[in-house]
Amino acid sequence: MIVIGAGAAGLMCAAEAGRRGRRTLVLDHADEPGRKILISGGGRCNFTNLHAVPDRFVSANRHFAISALRRYTQHDFVELVRRHRIAFHEKKLGQLFCDGSAREIVALLMRECADAKVSFRLSTRVESIGRGDRFELHSTAGRLLAESVVVATGGLSVPKLGATGFGHEVARRFGMPLVPTRPGLVPFTFAPEDPRNFRDLTGVACDVRIRCGDTSFDEALLFTHRGISGPAVLQISSYWSEGQNVEIDFAPSIDLAARLRDAAAERPKAEVKTLLGDMLPRRLAQRLLDPALAARPAGQAGARTWDAIARDVKGWAVMPAGTEGYRTAEVTVGGVDTDALSSRTMEAKAVPGLYFVGEAVDVTGWLGGYNFQWAWSSGWAAGQAA
Repeated sequence: MIVIGAGAAGLMCAAEAGRRGRRTLVLDHADEPGRKILISGGGRCNFTNLHAVPDRFVSANRHFAISALRRYTQHDFVELVRRHRIAFHEKKLGQLFCDGSAREIVALLMRECADAKVSFRLSTRVESIGRGDRFELHSTAGRLLAESVVVATGGLSVPKLGATGFGHEVARRFGMPLVPTRPGLVPFTFAPEDPRNFRDLTGVACDVRIRCGDTSFDEALLFTHRGISGPAVLQISSYWSEGQNVEIDFAPSIDLAARLRDAAAERPKAEVKTLLGDMLPRRLAQRLLDPALAARPAGQAGARTWDAIARDVKGWAVMPAGTEGYRTAEVTVGGVDTDALSSRTMEAKAVPGLYFVGEAVDVTGWLGGYNFQWAWSSGWAAGQAA
């Protein structure tokens, strides 16, 4: 069998197939394996999440990922990490990182592949795939034949690492449907003429509750010179479509109006912006307020004023102009339609012997190690069958 792609899902799949006694070859156009792994988590690789359950993945078919995620869990991968004596820690919200370097995860996968006698041809680009009695691949290394092929080439995110739509092109070549793709886990941008572009707040960060439709996240938000970023924004971006509003609560989990009324009663001579600045970053507080109101003594503001301020601060609605795009996106939302795949094996229903795993498939996890877990789980599932 041939695995196209030496990333997380491809390496996991190859190791599992090789362990079953399958003669396995991994091809990749890059000159080293695991390039996306190496830059992940600030170089420490957020390799899984303790809370990786199926409802934390985005897909047109929300049930598809259940089988793979339950058969190869985050705990299975943690045990593999422990077996290789890699030190790790939980950062927050179940996110697990290497104490040392992401290279330890790549080394783990390469040792697993070596033990399973997996072969590699790096710096090798696949130019076409056909199918007769067997699959025929034409590559820069020549013509290759295989009984089965696993497409583990990732999505369109981070093109500087060589990301392409190759996996989607293979799916189209064999008549398989695709869910439209878009950047996921990506910052939002504002139009320059948008009065709420808040460019003057670049560098300000705060904890927020961000909502799009029925989905919300409580995480940190960061203002940038182009828009808004931070974990909260990255999370919600995978649920956002062009033309939708995003609503932000800058004071989640508190009764802001009551807090402001109490503060005004204690400090009636303080300016309104000062009281709000005690509860939010000061630059943000001043920017959210009408200038005439900001300098008013708190004792001159009535209950209706505090209620109005609270509504604005807790219900700041904005329509992003767009996102930073695939250049900075961590993942690709959409991809090979899961209706065309077996949820147990990741095999194409209409093309026996052809498998798709990882980011190429229409399954996208939350920020924080979920997408690596999907790579491990889907790669493992295909490796048991291909």
